[in-house]
Amino acid sequence: MLVNIQTHNQDISYRECLTQVYFSNMFAGTDKFLLTLMAYDLFVAICYPLNYTVIMNTWLCGFLVLLSWIIMLCVSLIHILLMKHLSFSINTEISHFCCQLAPLFKVASSNTFINNIFMYLMTALLGVLPIVGILFPYVQIVSTSMRMSFIVRKYKALSTCGYHLGVVTLFYRTAVVVYLSSAMTHSSQGSTLAIGMYTVVTPMLNCFMYSLRNKDVKDALGKLLRRGL
Repeated sequence: MLVNIQTHNQDISYRECLTQVYFSNMFAGTDKFLLTLMAYDLFVAICYPLNYTVIMNTWLCGFLVLLSWIIMLCVSLIHILLMKHLSFSINTEISHFCCQLAPLFKVASSNTFINNIFMYLMTALLGVLPIVGILFPYVQIVSTSMRMSFIVRKYKALSTCGYHLGVVTLFYRTAVVVYLSSAMTHSSQGSTLAIGMYTVVTPMLNCFMYSLRNKDVKDALGKLLRRGL
């Protein structure tokens, strides 16, 4: 995006487009897994606080993160290998913010049946499994919080999950909007806006929401808001 703004040129080569597809899929999928792992981390911290350091040890955390990367590296690589068998006409125009699988399949000159099957299969698996992996820990967290005797403990336990839950909601809500707009609408402007929100705005807001856990950041934001008023 920054290169396009500086050069006033929106052209992208075939290799650059495939590279963009590869990394965008890999990072988006890894983000889903990391959000799931963070939900599990909160579950252990709240439901088993005395055993937290034993369960969430350095080896397990490193293994789970590495496994997430390996899974998405393989899935993204298979997408690219399948796309190598597709043919595209010269000067193909993609009416989207960046190179994505679904828009590229629409402008391909060859049969994309296998590509679509694999894309929908991976979208279902990588969409449903992380959501289930997030919902289950939160059900356990709420159940444990309800059994706590002091209101202060309940509030502290639930407030700990607030930032993560906000990021999860923002991430999946924007992702759903992107996929629905790509599948249902014929307006390229609406799809481009949705993908722009998904790839640029959402990651920026994620960092902002997590930084609000820092007391100094909260104080600085409060001063800024009071100064604006």
